[in-house]
Amino acid sequence: MQYTGSEYIGEYVDGRMEGSAEYIFPTETRYVGEMKDGMFHGEGTLYFPCGSRFDAIWEKGLVIQGNYTFADGLQYQDKHWHYCDSYDRRFFTEICHGLRISDFAQLTNMDPPRKVPPGCYDCGDGFYNPMTRIIKDYKGRFLRNADDDEHEWIVRTCRKGWEEPVVQKPK
Repeated sequence: MQYTGSEYIGEYVDGRMEGSAEYIFPTETRYVGEMKDGMFHGEGTLYFPCGSRFDAIWEKGLVIQGNYTFADGLQYQDKHWHYCDSYDRRFFTEICHGLRISDFAQLTNMDPPRKVPPGCYDCGDGFYNPMTRIIKDYKGRFLRNADDDEHEWIVRTCRKGWEEPVVQKPK
């Protein structure tokens, strides 16, 4: 654990992590569940810092079956998924509580949305600074460096921390 920055709270069998346990990653993601031979094994849940969770059945560190629940309570469905797709562009909070009048349309599922720092983008799991190409979580902690593909996607699709005039082109 001293080399990876992780923390293990649980039982050991023959020097290996085994039994009921809690494993905390350096990213503050937590696994709570069963371990066997140093791996996730049996029922266990990953709790993510953003508030979402992944409940699963594990076998030798691999997921056999699992369900992802977003921080707002929405459960992911791998079949017939219609959340924010081309058929229904509403956010989950809009589905639960109804649409707002057009002058106060929601920009994100969080209402009001996070304030994006000037010069940065909100890329969903943190803020991206295109000058440094670093993504930090919403608490300001380093998450990752963006490669060229992620940089291009963020600049093209994500919310900006500044206003730009809307220019309408003639038809």
